[in-house]
Amino acid sequence: MHASNAIRKRRVDVGTWLRVLICSLVALVVLVPLVSTAINGLKTHGQLMADPFGLPSPAHWSNYQSVLTNSRFWQQLKNSTIVTLATVGLTLLVGSMAAFVLARYEFAGRKFTFNLFILGMLFPTSVAMLPLYILIRQVGLIDSHWGVILPQVAFGLPVSILILRDYFRGIPVELEEAAVIDGCSPFTFFWRILLPLSRPALAAVAVLSMVGSWNAFLLPLLVLNDRDTWTLPLGVMQFQGQYTSDWALVMAFVTVSMLPAVIFFLLAERHLIAGLTAGSVKG
Repeated sequence: MHASNAIRKRRVDVGTWLRVLICSLVALVVLVPLVSTAINGLKTHGQLMADPFGLPSPAHWSNYQSVLTNSRFWQQLKNSTIVTLATVGLTLLVGSMAAFVLARYEFAGRKFTFNLFILGMLFPTSVAMLPLYILIRQVGLIDSHWGVILPQVAFGLPVSILILRDYFRGIPVELEEAAVIDGCSPFTFFWRILLPLSRPALAAVAVLSMVGSWNAFLLPLLVLNDRDTWTLPLGVMQFQGQYTSDWALVMAFVTVSMLPAVIFFLLAERHLIAGLTAGSVKG
């Protein structure tokens, strides 16, 4: 008995260490490019070319200062913030309302409608760019942030509805029945009870939508021709072309550009994991 327990414990220890090793390797793959980009932003162009993987000696903070004093950077930061906040807000609003109907109400074609949304996850975004560009031009949204926001919301809805629908279905029906008895309308239950209970799932949707919108490049590139409307990913392209001989300065711009998304992800990481793993609310 003692021998079998020891063997079982050893297997558990080996499995734990194996998972830790795999997670550490994945973390390295993700973190090394980020850290390397930030460090290279502290070098001069000559230092970067001479030793791309070494530490800066000495560190040159002037690259980051040049980026932060560039008026174009702040304009592009403002544009990215507007596009991202509008995308996240509309995705949460429309996705939660659609998921609520699909999760809590029986109606003809409910399964077909849900499967139609899920099929959107299998549709490559790049394939839709040409017809999408023609449609955006026809409705007069070229050089408008709405020409980026609305398609991003549409492409983000399938994942949002999938996450929120499963979470909503895990909330006990008895809770809704009790709310109706107390005089709650369906909308009141949705707004005041269901959404507060679904904060982990909403946070997961918000993080995925925010990161996708903040890093979007192809759609803004097609829609936004006026430089005053450019977002940060397009600004990186412009900065790279303007300072093509100074890659250290480009690295500094890239680092500062990705900081808001990284900070937001770190702050919402706990909610993201909870929203993706929790399928029910226990009461």
